[in-house]
Amino acid sequence: MTEGPSTAWPVVLSAPSGVGKTTIARALVEKEDDFAFSVSATTREPRRGEIHGVDYWFLSEAEFRAKVDQGEFAEWAPVHGDLYGTPRKSLLEAGRGGRHVVLDIDVQGALQIREAVPEALLLFILPPSVESLFRRLTGRGTEKEGTLRRRLNTALHELEAAAAFDFFVINEDLDAAISEVRDLARTGKAPPGGPSGKLEDAKDLLEGINALLERDQLVEDN
Repeated sequence: MTEGPSTAWPVVLSAPSGVGKTTIARALVEKEDDFAFSVSATTREPRRGEIHGVDYWFLSEAEFRAKVDQGEFAEWAPVHGDLYGTPRKSLLEAGRGGRHVVLDIDVQGALQIREAVPEALLLFILPPSVESLFRRLTGRGTEKEGTLRRRLNTALHELEAAAAFDFFVINEDLDAAISEVRDLARTGKAPPGGPSGKLEDAKDLLEGINALLERDQLVEDN
């Protein structure tokens, strides 16, 4: 990201599944007046407690693809077998009043936002280690082996695009990660000591996931 004018810019949070980007995004919006959440659209089924128009716009695949054809998305991509996208209307409404629009989206979507909104700040949230990521995914108790394999393989592809991101934040302590993301979002600059993560950490995580998949024979056939 290049230093821009003294106005708010969209803040994109991306991360492998299970790292906590959604928790960080919601904390910013709930605790800080200068952040607003951009509600994404998806074709996946709502999870328990999720509300249409609050957590996501839940659409059928036909409805989603009709909106794609009509150019209603700032970005969209298939993720884990479902479709996700950022409605342009949600992006504009969330940014009213000079607020930073927080987008909790995948890497494909983040790169599309960068093309559409060059001043957007792209933050990649990392786990402290590959072992931590594995524990978080398996600790949910809802990940079947096929789903786990797919999420880890997706993480590999996401990490391969990490160089396009502006800053890296390691989510080892949630409160510290939230504070770091907040400060990076407001200033668009790294603190004097640098951010908690760096591109090398993303590369190490990629290598660790590869080793984990090979060791546990979880590599997905292509």
